[in-house]
Amino acid sequence: MFRRVYLDNSATTPVDPRVLDAMMPFLTDKFGNASSIHFYGQETRAAVDKARHQVAGLLNARPAEIVFTSGGTESNNLAIKGLIESIIALRSDVSVPPHIITTQIEHPAVKMACEDLENEGVSVTFLPVAENGVIRIADVENAITDSTVLISIMTANNEIGTLQPVSEIGRFVRDQRRAGRKIYFHTDAVQAVGKVPIDVEEIGCDLLSLSAHKFHAPKGVGALYVRRGTRLHAQNIGGRQERGLRGGTEPVPLIAGMGAAAEIAGTELAGENERLAALRNRFEDNILERIDGSRLNGDRSLRLPNISNISFEGIEGEALLINLDMQGIAVSTGSACSSGSLEPSPVIRALGADDQRARSAIRFSLGRMNTEEDIDAALNTLPRSIEDLRAISRPR
Repeated sequence: MFRRVYLDNSATTPVDPRVLDAMMPFLTDKFGNASSIHFYGQETRAAVDKARHQVAGLLNARPAEIVFTSGGTESNNLAIKGLIESIIALRSDVSVPPHIITTQIEHPAVKMACEDLENEGVSVTFLPVAENGVIRIADVENAITDSTVLISIMTANNEIGTLQPVSEIGRFVRDQRRAGRKIYFHTDAVQAVGKVPIDVEEIGCDLLSLSAHKFHAPKGVGALYVRRGTRLHAQNIGGRQERGLRGGTEPVPLIAGMGAAAEIAGTELAGENERLAALRNRFEDNILERIDGSRLNGDRSLRLPNISNISFEGIEGEALLINLDMQGIAVSTGSACSSGSLEPSPVIRALGADDQRARSAIRFSLGRMNTEEDIDAALNTLPRSIEDLRAISRPR
């Protein structure tokens, strides 16, 4: 029997049935606008408040520090552009542009926001990473200038899963403040939330982005953690919702779903991480042993428990993706937000890899719904696909 196996959970995850149950009342009887003061509005306002507490609980934040958005991209834009615009608006001397430090392997939502600001005169440093995909703390320290106002470094990479030393960066930023420099720290934690423990106090960040559909909640909703006292310029204007930082009628069903998913993720985090890491390791060890010319991208230890990114010598990643899909196995060649690009993965290239290795990289990402049987199906299919594609490309 034809079996479909979904191994692209870093692109998006299926909605957990328990999350759907939490959403359904707000898609039917409880339809009020959360900004209305009558009964219908207040019962949906209560749902938004509950979800704010649930998301805050997952991050060890205060509920008032959670701003709901449409997803990770909006959260990153609000964090980066909102902060820079706020700083510029308060400056009396605009002759020296503010300076941002980020990395070469950030998600496009961060990278392009920084590039957009760079086009407007903001100074941006894109730091390299080591061969394992991890930033060097010394590079961050050496990049600081008198005009540095923001460090934006992702918690976990969306393609290779590597975890960055965000807590160390947070401590460094706090030390800089004690020395008199007003520097803020933002981290894109979209891939990390729900996969590894996230504690904004332990990290020491001022801003943290997350997206609901990465941890089994619906698409179209996310959040930005904004530490108390951090000032931002709103990017969506037209209403006073979300403390004036994000105008627009709240999508209550989506927010309720995100809150439920956050609570479930927090409760099940430890056990689920252990299970996914075991599945991932069994799959990865088998593939690296059985398939010649296969190579892991990123760090074997410092990474999320659910991502395995492997390059296959002599293979075009897109061809392998299509071949696997025809056999029911869904995977990715990189970030879903870059799927229209024909360029080799800039993340893999940043590791020092050549174009061939970057183009042959496949991301396998697991989620809550994956089983041992899914891994068995992938292990039975992938080696044959590699063999067939290599045979086709072999000179005759």
